[in-house]
Amino acid sequence: MDGQDDTHGHWDPFGRPLFDDPKARALSRVGVVDIGSNSVRLVVFDGAARSPAYFYNEKILCGLGAGMAETGRLNPEGRERALRAMLRFRKLAEGMELPALTVVATAAMRDAEDGEDFRRVLESATGLKVWVIDGAEEARLSAQGVLLGWPGSYGLVCDIGGSSMELAEIHDGEVGRRMTSPLGPLKMRDLDGGRKTRDKVIRREMKALAEHMGTQRDRLFLVGGSWRAIAKIDMYRRDYPLQVLHEYRMDTESVRETLAFMEAHEDHEALRKACGISSTRMALAPLAGEVLTQVVETFGPSDIAISSYGIREGLLYEQMPQKLRDRDPLIESCHFAEAKDARLPGFGAALYDFVLPLFPAASASRKRLIHAACLLHDVSWRAHPDYRAEVCFDNATRANLGGLKHWERVYLGLALLHRYRNKREGTRFEDLYALLDGIHQNEAEVLGKALRFGAMLWTLKTDGTGPRLTWDPETRDLRLQLTADTAPIYGEVTESRFKSLSDALGADSWGMDVV
Repeated sequence: MDGQDDTHGHWDPFGRPLFDDPKARALSRVGVVDIGSNSVRLVVFDGAARSPAYFYNEKILCGLGAGMAETGRLNPEGRERALRAMLRFRKLAEGMELPALTVVATAAMRDAEDGEDFRRVLESATGLKVWVIDGAEEARLSAQGVLLGWPGSYGLVCDIGGSSMELAEIHDGEVGRRMTSPLGPLKMRDLDGGRKTRDKVIRREMKALAEHMGTQRDRLFLVGGSWRAIAKIDMYRRDYPLQVLHEYRMDTESVRETLAFMEAHEDHEALRKACGISSTRMALAPLAGEVLTQVVETFGPSDIAISSYGIREGLLYEQMPQKLRDRDPLIESCHFAEAKDARLPGFGAALYDFVLPLFPAASASRKRLIHAACLLHDVSWRAHPDYRAEVCFDNATRANLGGLKHWERVYLGLALLHRYRNKREGTRFEDLYALLDGIHQNEAEVLGKALRFGAMLWTLKTDGTGPRLTWDPETRDLRLQLTADTAPIYGEVTESRFKSLSDALGADSWGMDVV
C-alpha cells in the first residue's frame, strides 16, 4: 500500500503549456486517455478553460485487470481490446486535429507482471507516450479533479477503479494526505473464499487507510464508475427526478438502504436496465457496495457527493495557474457561453447590475446564481420561440456547469424559464420543482421576470448612467428610473413586463420615473 509521495513534480504529461495566458477564458481542444483496470476512456476537453466542456467522450470496457489476482498478468482479451481502443482513439485524435493525446495508465498496468511490456506495445503501435502513474499520484490527480469542480472544497476524495481504491484529503484548495489500496471490485471478485474472505480483506485494508488518513468527518466525494452505478440505483430507489450524477447527494443512511435494496432485488437484470447501467458495471456494483459500506462506517462522513470529475480533469487542473484555479467555474462557463452564443456579449454584466437591487439581502452564494442567470439569459435565443423556455430550463439543469448543487440547477433553470414564460405550470419539468421550496421557487420567478423585463432595455450600462431599478421591501415600492434621453424605450410591451415583475414581487406600488 503506497503512501504520499512527491513524484508529481517530475513529469509533464502534456509536454506543452495548456494555459499560456491565465486570463484566457477559452481552452483549445485537449485529449486525455485514461487506461484503467476496467475501462479505457478518451475525453476531449474544449471550451471554457476553468470549466471545460466535453467535446468528445468514449469509454470501452476492456477489463484489463480481470483475473490478475490469479495470474499476476493483464487479461489477454483485455489487452487486445485496449490496444484496439488505443488505435481507434489515435485515429479519432487525428481526425479532430488534436496536437497530441495524453495517455495515463493506472492500477492494472502498474501492478501487472506484463504491465511494462504492454506499455511498450501500446507506445510502439500508436506512437503515443503512455504514463504509468503510481497510486499516490492517482489519488492526487483524482482529488485535483474534484477541486476543478468544487474550488476551495474540503473533505475526503475516494476514487474506485477496477483494481484499486485511492483516498485523498482536500482542504483550502490543496491536496493533503493520500493513499492507495487494492480494494477495486475486480480484485475483490477474484479473491477465493467468497464474502467472508472479502470482508476480512476490506476490514484489514480499511484499518490501514484510517491509520494513515486520520479522522475524516467532512464530505466524502465519490469518484469512479462503480460509485456512479450505485448512485444511479439510489436515484431509482428514491424516484429522484433529476438524472444528473455530478453533485448528487447521499447520506450514510441512504447508502445503507440502497445497498440493502440491491441485495434484496430479485431481478438484477431488470434493475440494471431500469437504471441504465452496463452489464459489466452492474456485475461489479455489489462488490463495490461491500467496500463502500466499510468506507462509510470507517470515516462517518457528514454527507456524500458524487463527482463526475476525476483523473482526467485533475490533469487539466494540474496545468492551471493559480489565478485561473481561483476563478468560479460556474461564472467562467457562463461567461464563455455568453461570448459564444448571446446576441449582445457583455450585456449580462449590465443586466446583473440592473436586477441586483431586487435582492438586497442576497448572500454571496445567491448573488452567484443571479450572476449566472444574467450571463445565460440570452444564449438560447436561436431556439424556436415556443420552446425557448424549456430549452433554457433543460440546459441549466443538465449542462456541464461546474460547482452547482442540484437545487441550484433547478433555481437557475426556473429563472431562465421565466425569462421566456410567465407561468411555470404545464411544462414537462414540474416534477423537478420539488427540489426547491416555495420561497426559492418564487425568488427564481422574480429573477426570471426581471431578466425578461431587463432584456427590453438594451440601453442598460454598467456605469450607472442607464436605466435603474429601485425596490423598497418595507414600502413595497418598485420604481424604474430613466433619463429623458432613454425614456422612449419604455413602451407598451415594456410596461406589460414591468407589471409582471411587480406582481411576482408582490409590490404595492410600481411605476416609471424620469430623472
